[in-house]
Amino acid sequence: MPAQTDKSLRVAIAGFALESVSFLPGAASIADFDAVTYRGDGLTEGLRDSQSPGGGFIDVLDAEGVEVVPLTYADLGAGGNASDEAFVHYRDEICAGLAGVRDQVDGVLLFLHGAMTTPTRTDPEQDFMQAARDALGPDLPVMVASDLHGNIDARFGDLADGLFGYHYSPHTDMDETGRRAARALVRMLRDDIAPVMAIRKPDVMLPSIFTATSIPPLSDIVAEGFAWERDHDAIIDVSIFCGFAYADVPQVGFSVVVVADGDQALADRAADALAERIWQARETLLHENIVSGLRDGVGRAVDLSRNAKRPVVLLEHADRMNDSTHILDELMKHPGPRVMVPYLWDAAAAEKAIAAGEGADVTLPVGGWSSDRAGPPVTLTGQVVYAGDKSYRGTGKMWNGYEIRLGPTAVIDTGDVVVSIVSRYVFAIDLDPFTQFGYDIDNFDIVLLRSKTHFRAVYEDIAEAIIVVDTPDWGPADLATLPYRNARAGLFPLDR
Repeated sequence: MPAQTDKSLRVAIAGFALESVSFLPGAASIADFDAVTYRGDGLTEGLRDSQSPGGGFIDVLDAEGVEVVPLTYADLGAGGNASDEAFVHYRDEICAGLAGVRDQVDGVLLFLHGAMTTPTRTDPEQDFMQAARDALGPDLPVMVASDLHGNIDARFGDLADGLFGYHYSPHTDMDETGRRAARALVRMLRDDIAPVMAIRKPDVMLPSIFTATSIPPLSDIVAEGFAWERDHDAIIDVSIFCGFAYADVPQVGFSVVVVADGDQALADRAADALAERIWQARETLLHENIVSGLRDGVGRAVDLSRNAKRPVVLLEHADRMNDSTHILDELMKHPGPRVMVPYLWDAAAAEKAIAAGEGADVTLPVGGWSSDRAGPPVTLTGQVVYAGDKSYRGTGKMWNGYEIRLGPTAVIDTGDVVVSIVSRYVFAIDLDPFTQFGYDIDNFDIVLLRSKTHFRAVYEDIAEAIIVVDTPDWGPADLATLPYRNARAGLFPLDR
């Protein structure tokens, strides 16, 4: 039962999110965002009970007896730039919606990733927030939930009343982050708190592969943020944003965000201390010893798999678009192990396999098309064992309740290698890529994944070993190999 309150509150909900590798060619279009967008009542129907920030918003508002006013919610996940046209379209649509309900709502909850870029914008989310504030006026409360990998500008606090980031990577707390933001908004609307915010930017950035929050010293730094909350009643929330190193922007890298109840000096002190802690730990935050080269990593995986009781995970972490072929090509030089390659993104190859039909034998090139760093296409010869449009509700630790839309999808079995080829890029981070197509992971010797940290929520417990392989795609462990133009001077590890 929603809580009974002495005031009927109404809160608008919206979202616009994409984690952008700004180095990648091409850009997500309006149609790309439209394919994953919820609008109006479809937002509440699509996100309620999901492990999304929007699901967390709705959960708290329902429980507190607050009326949800759903607008537009588009979360494209991860990829390259958003096109300028798509950004302007969605910014204007959402802000027009906000302007239209400004006099009918008491507050606003937004989900923004924090690391979106466009071909002409290095901080479109700051642009978005300014437009939202212009639409809403200076006084209507706005709380924002964002990804741990957001590149947060220190000026963000001028436009929002509170900013709440995921605490963990893997992002098993996306819905809880939405709840944190919603709880704070409801408390503010009921005059329980008067939020103030401090944002600090230590000059440190990390490759995504090193942002797993279960690994020290990052795990210790996150715990220190919790300690500030625990030991100071006036601190409402602490977020440690690791940033997203593959967006070439001035604000790239770590941010510390502290939200406090009326005590700016305390918020400043906590943010300063945590930022200094990150700076002092900068060398030990890099775990370069866990990364293998291509041939060595694949060779070790093949050797281990011969006597392993569980599957060996090969992680092609530098692949940002799920179409890299470096490890697949190397694996095919080692026949014998049974290999699963889930969610290779290649809409053209999927279309050709679907046209051939289930049961058909096909030979077709796959992958290696998003950029010149993705590797050459690899030729697969095998049987089409699944062909059709595929969507499902996620069941994993991160995406439980999410609607996963793969689009036209084909599964090809070469005998040694099974590849699921999808038309929308989705990272394989749980067991759904197996169970949705009738496979048991235990029947495979090697699994090739393209996640960064999110796979760990499931695969750390079931893998014989995890072998991280660096390849020359756009998400490398060695950031010095990337052609930065906008990153600020003095940023570790570029200026080491």
